[in-house]
Amino acid sequence: MSTQHYDLIIIGTGAGGGTLAYRLASSGKRILVLERGQFLPQEKANWSAVEVFQKNRYATSELWEDHQGKTFSPGTHYWVGGNTKVYGGALFRLRERDFEAVQHCDGVSPAWPLQYADFKPYYDQAEQLYQVHGQRGLDPTEPSEAADYPFPPVSHEPRIQGIYDALKAKQLNPFYLPLAVKLNEANSLLSACIRCNTCDGFPCLIHAKSDADINCVRPAQTQANLTLLTEAKVTQLVTSDSGREITQVKAEVQGSPETFSADIVVVACGAINSAALLLRSANDAHPNGLANRSDQVGRNFMKHQNGAIVGITLKSNPSIFQKTIGLNDFYWGEPGFDYPMGHIQLLGKVNGEMLAMDVPRFIPKRILDAMAGRSVDWWITAEDLPESRNRVRLKGDRIVLDYTDNNVEAFDRLRSRWISVLRKINGEGRVPQSVYFSKRLPVQGVAHQVGTCRFGTDPDSSVLDLNCRTHDVDNLYVVDGSFFPSSAAVNPSLTIMANALRVGDHLLQRLG
Repeated sequence: MSTQHYDLIIIGTGAGGGTLAYRLASSGKRILVLERGQFLPQEKANWSAVEVFQKNRYATSELWEDHQGKTFSPGTHYWVGGNTKVYGGALFRLRERDFEAVQHCDGVSPAWPLQYADFKPYYDQAEQLYQVHGQRGLDPTEPSEAADYPFPPVSHEPRIQGIYDALKAKQLNPFYLPLAVKLNEANSLLSACIRCNTCDGFPCLIHAKSDADINCVRPAQTQANLTLLTEAKVTQLVTSDSGREITQVKAEVQGSPETFSADIVVVACGAINSAALLLRSANDAHPNGLANRSDQVGRNFMKHQNGAIVGITLKSNPSIFQKTIGLNDFYWGEPGFDYPMGHIQLLGKVNGEMLAMDVPRFIPKRILDAMAGRSVDWWITAEDLPESRNRVRLKGDRIVLDYTDNNVEAFDRLRSRWISVLRKINGEGRVPQSVYFSKRLPVQGVAHQVGTCRFGTDPDSSVLDLNCRTHDVDNLYVVDGSFFPSSAAVNPSLTIMANALRVGDHLLQRLG
């Protein structure tokens, strides 16, 4: 067993860790990046719905437990780039009001200790870094001071353009989704993206998705001062006797124990695994878990109330790259319901193999394929609220998500409202001409995980300070979705990326 010292160690390479590595790589400081996974292989299975969704080829095989003690397979991915390897690439800024205290029908979403203006320059930089395509001025809820997107919007295919036009005719405000893809529709020779039907939820076989691996980690690796170790699972953080600094990072590297040390240690394992690592690192100075004087490590876990709506109509839908429309008209509620409801966006195009996962097995594939050929598929998101009882715990080495749903009424209302809108734009009268299947994601749907190490100014009620340094350990930072005080109702990835750039600037000053 050897001990190797660095200026800085980053644990994890997802939206937080990968972005931070990119920001710091050119500093000249000696940086070690530890990633428990490997580089996700480029293989034909990247484009297989059977392999990706039915067989969970790229998701972890480990089992977690829910609050009832039942085991489940979580929808999380341990690769260089983390969950961004399979994300849909929809990169939203939080709304300006999301940073304020907001009353929901099921409670209060608390104010953040920083405001939109503090994140704005880093949102600008993150959109450039991740090559976001979009168009300002269409979404009435978007931040008023937002800069133009770096790239023009991804165009709608004919069936989707028809839906867009029909929504506009109903006085709604659809907009182009802000998408992180390497696409040049003016010149296909300059475009990596081929607008395939295996983007949302799939790894990109041709590396045309702007993820933390392709856009951040690989460019960072060109710097000689940065070392990336894959298959390096960090098992424990060891502190000095006083508990005020991390002195050792213990890891299993390709199955062998290794010990590293650094002046600064950054945990970026994702909100669930970062909390688990801090809890697993309890010692005499931190008996309830590392940096857990406040008893907030692992608490206030949020994952959104997320769900899908598959609408099957009489009209065929030959769309290939379907995920181009978003809508926030009900984000803050509607007449008769003065509470936030949430966000709506198109999903990537489903096929018969995906539908097979949610229908009885006796339905023939040809029927499922025919249904998929007429479906338009939507994703809806409502905010879930931070609750102390919703937490990450450990049972031995196993992670427990002690989570009970809240704010479900807002989700259900959004789902019902959106189905009614879709029926109207289809021109349906009393006789339905379409059928809608919907589901709300269960606890294993953790792609939007946030909140387990919230930041704040009070060490008694938060884990991190405003620079995402732990209040209790001077050289320990957490830079992923853990720092969120609330979840808002849009995809969290861009805010995690922007925050990593923000904290990166702080770390550059601290490293000198």
